[in-house]
Amino acid sequence: MAHLRKSHASLIIILASLVVLSGLAQATTTNLTVQPGKEITYPINLAVEDRVLIQFKVIGQTSHTLHFSLVFPNATVKDFGETGDFGYSFICDAEGDYTLHFVNSDLTESKLVTLDYEIDHYILGIPQMLFMTIVIAVASIVGVAVFIMLSKKP
Repeated sequence: MAHLRKSHASLIIILASLVVLSGLAQATTTNLTVQPGKEITYPINLAVEDRVLIQFKVIGQTSHTLHFSLVFPNATVKDFGETGDFGYSFICDAEGDYTLHFVNSDLTESKLVTLDYEIDHYILGIPQMLFMTIVIAVASIVGVAVFIMLSKKP
């Protein structure tokens, strides 16, 4: 009966650890309002080997587009032109701030941008969440093995 309680406690600890570690993944949704004739920049800090997915949708009263460009840390600019429904993914090759640049060239109406981006961090070529799960599993197995070795033999 005591062994059953210990296995339940271990299961609860592992599940709690997985819930806490799931917060390490970065998926963000935000809304930006770009005023007529104005521009907005949105920085994202990335590390080398991060996998990034950027998606946004532009909502306006009559026109659903704006000018979008991505500025890399080395000041290289990738211009995507006028767009309204956008999706782009890339693997980060330089650490630093990547800046999303939204320009509303329409002089009559504001544009609402619904921005979604997801950043997957990698450790030793393995997704961070999988790496942390493996670390937890190995630590749990080592803990059980040590417990078994230190327990009294009948």
